[in-house]
Amino acid sequence: MNLEEYQKKAISKQPEHEKFLNWLKRNKPKNLDRIAEKKHDEVFAKIDCLSCGNCCRTTGPLITVQDVKKMAKAVNLSEKDFEATYLKIDEDGDMVFQSMPCPFLGEDNYCFIYENRPKACREFPHTDRRKLYQINHLTIKNTVICPAAYQIVEELKEFYS
Repeated sequence: MNLEEYQKKAISKQPEHEKFLNWLKRNKPKNLDRIAEKKHDEVFAKIDCLSCGNCCRTTGPLITVQDVKKMAKAVNLSEKDFEATYLKIDEDGDMVFQSMPCPFLGEDNYCFIYENRPKACREFPHTDRRKLYQINHLTIKNTVICPAAYQIVEELKEFYS
């Protein structure tokens, strides 16, 4: 996959995707949760995240206190040492990684702490969540980061057209 070409295409489609997602928000189709989850599962059955890894290279997840506990234990550090080594507080007051790409991302796009990765990483790109229309701003952003999110929005758009 050529990530640069994909991102150009995704950026060019943003106005169309935004218009569609706003339509979902206004109309709130009764079956949206079920259809979105089905499309999410179908797309992820075909897409290999390990061939991309763009989310782990570019998008810093929000880190919770629970995440810190699990990640610190996974790398055999105290929570305090883990925070000092890997985390910072951003301009919004959220705990995030000090730098990107993710410090736990290997060259093969495998996560060294996969079983203990942050909740935000486990849920990315959030396309199978209930009431998808409530996170339009995030979905639009994620279509440029994640080929699967882009494809899911395209398939939802086709389904509802």
